[in-house]
Amino acid sequence: MKYEVVTQAVPFAEGPVWCDDGSLVITHLMPGCLRRINVGRGSSETFAHGPGGINAAQPASDGGFVMTQNGGIDFAPLAKPLGLDPDSVPALVPGTSGLQRVDASGQVSFLADEGFRAPNDLIVDADGSIVFTDPPVLHGLPRADDPKVGRLWRYRTDAGLELLADGFSFDNGVALSPEGRILIVEGGGLLWVDPDGGQEWLAESTPGGGGDGFCFDVTGRIYVAQPGSQSVSVLEPDGTLVDRFDTGGGVVTNCCFGGADGRTLFTAELAPGRVLAFEGLPDPGLPIRRWPVPE
Repeated sequence: MKYEVVTQAVPFAEGPVWCDDGSLVITHLMPGCLRRINVGRGSSETFAHGPGGINAAQPASDGGFVMTQNGGIDFAPLAKPLGLDPDSVPALVPGTSGLQRVDASGQVSFLADEGFRAPNDLIVDADGSIVFTDPPVLHGLPRADDPKVGRLWRYRTDAGLELLADGFSFDNGVALSPEGRILIVEGGGLLWVDPDGGQEWLAESTPGGGGDGFCFDVTGRIYVAQPGSQSVSVLEPDGTLVDRFDTGGGVVTNCCFGGADGRTLFTAELAPGRVLAFEGLPDPGLPIRRWPVPE
């Protein structure tokens, strides 16, 4: 499938999310900020600045967002391997890892900020709680000297933080299926995690290599961003590969559905730093939920 370049020169990008106003918001791993993109013009502006690095964001009911803050990862050593100019890589400004929110005015605050490693991806569940992954810290790779320390958390406004499951080698992307079941990227595969902590493999390894972020369409088809193979794999609900979208050398980190009819897949990249649009997909994406801001 062919793609269009929405914008470029936005490296270290993650977590795209389509907004009701027709804009696309992406996160930046460094420097830590959100960027709002006018898809029609390709112009953009950053907001919600702060130390560390923002991995993912989801909309909130007040016009703001909830975000996962990884605390800051230094990508300077990876600049040359990624084909980037090392002098163009922003200096790392470490921050506190945790779960954050930004209100409509751009004010950033923490919902939870103790005991985390590098919170990565998040979703808002049917009951308004936030579920997010918290993997080890090493540029998206498991640590050989610190194995299986990844965790999956749930945050409820009225009850605080709850550990859903742990013992993961590298839990990365997370999304809800059309039935409301939690699916995560774990290592090189896709793993179901139930509310009681029970786990079941959808696929112990995904075709094309390990995934990063992913999303569902309304039929349960799964679109997995795969930075290693520089592509997006399309899987049937049973994990069978049915298509693959070439990103033209882009180290793709995550993807989301959007557009006027919900049938455009947008991707964000670690490098070279583009946002791509794959238009005219057969089914719209599964709608995401807004986090209900406490009154």
